[in-house]
Amino acid sequence: MNGDDVILETRDLVKEFKGFVAVSGVNLRVKRGQIHALIGPNGAGKTTVFNLLTKFLIPTRGRILFEGQDITTEKPAQIARRGVIRSFQISATFPHLSVLENVRIGLQRELGTSMHFWRSERSLDQLNGRALELLETVGLREHAGTVTAELPYGRKRALEIATTLALNPKLMLLDEPTQGMGHEDVERVTQLIKRVAANRTVLMVEHNMNVVASIADTISVLQRGQVIAEGPYAVVSKNPQVLEAYMGSAEAQLEGAHG
Repeated sequence: MNGDDVILETRDLVKEFKGFVAVSGVNLRVKRGQIHALIGPNGAGKTTVFNLLTKFLIPTRGRILFEGQDITTEKPAQIARRGVIRSFQISATFPHLSVLENVRIGLQRELGTSMHFWRSERSLDQLNGRALELLETVGLREHAGTVTAELPYGRKRALEIATTLALNPKLMLLDEPTQGMGHEDVERVTQLIKRVAANRTVLMVEHNMNVVASIADTISVLQRGQVIAEGPYAVVSKNPQVLEAYMGSAEAQLEGAHG
């Protein structure tokens, strides 16, 4: 693989917490323009890897490279300025502002005017056109004037994607984008991720195997902090180690479905 194809790479990434190894020698290579999914049973280390990539945690050992630059020691704000933007770690919207105003705040940050809250309302109106375009992209244009708190859960998630897109990410990190959703919302958000990923790179942590199977180009399977399999869904879904790792949860899901 040509090195230029890799936008994000980790080399022997390790994170220990007081003797407990949460991430153990993880080597990821995320290709530009792909949807790359990080999956694995609970406690496999997926969220810890995300926290290392966005600098919420400092690695014990190993290196992180973004566009060929070593970013291992950089701070969260520096990572964000490089275009690594994480969505969904918390509901990242202001509930009492309108849908349009939330996207406009994202655009302000991208313009570097985020601290200018004393600016007149009129000077922000120039951002409305771009904000409405982003809302169109995520299917929320007709909700532009809605107070965000009044949006249904799935549409709040769509708004979070719009506010993330407003920051013009080179790499979007989506943390459990369909968690807590009903079937209809899962389908809508899955299609939305596929649409917005058409000309950018997405790395996502996701529990829902149907979502991963339908949109991920490459899947890395973690277990006990290590990558045990990698490749397209057709390959990893037949891997004996992966089947074993998921066996318990799959049985529990089946019992839950019958119960």
